[in-house]
Amino acid sequence: MPKHDYDCALEDCPLCGSAEVLAYHSDKTRSYLHCSQCQLVFVPRQFHLSPENEKAAYDNHQNSPTDSGYRKFLSRLAQPLLAQIAPNSLGLDFGSGPGPTLSLMLEEQGHRVAIYDPYYAPDEAALSRSYDFITSTEVVEHLAAPGFEMEKLWALLKPGGYLGIMTKQVTDPESFGRWHYKNDPTHISFFSNRSFQYLGNKWDSAPAFIGADVIIFRKPLES
Repeated sequence: MPKHDYDCALEDCPLCGSAEVLAYHSDKTRSYLHCSQCQLVFVPRQFHLSPENEKAAYDNHQNSPTDSGYRKFLSRLAQPLLAQIAPNSLGLDFGSGPGPTLSLMLEEQGHRVAIYDPYYAPDEAALSRSYDFITSTEVVEHLAAPGFEMEKLWALLKPGGYLGIMTKQVTDPESFGRWHYKNDPTHISFFSNRSFQYLGNKWDSAPAFIGADVIIFRKPLES
């Protein structure tokens, strides 16, 4: 794949706000920046899709609650989360997509789940309640302002509540260059293990890493 040195201005990190940002990688379509503070790798704004083109890409997703393979994929988050939350908990599936499935899986286990998606379920009322748990599967990599969005979700959690995330994580620059995950034009924020540790330090909540792509935080109980 040909590599290009795009002329793009360095931007402050969209996760932690640091100005300590350096060029990380470039390919035939765009460049990627790296934050020295929280280790987020992100795509400069000039390469972001328009909302119309972003939604058109999501419309091509074939996820369905009747797809057993998709359910198995989501169970990587659902199973460890179900082992933690209390019976009849109230949750939010943030970024539920065109075929909400995780919410149905959790409802089948006796929980109540609201959904929110800016394109497919834009119910702003869902973002004004408090929840026992929040899930966000294959979502954070799409966020242009991950710091703002993650803080918003954290604020919606009740004390003792759980935030469950699923996303592929950056490991090193050499692997990044060969990584298929970065080639999706809707993927613009790439978290590393240290990015989640940064959030854990900020929230006083050590992240639990489960497998290669599941991260669960628990909000501290009020003192």
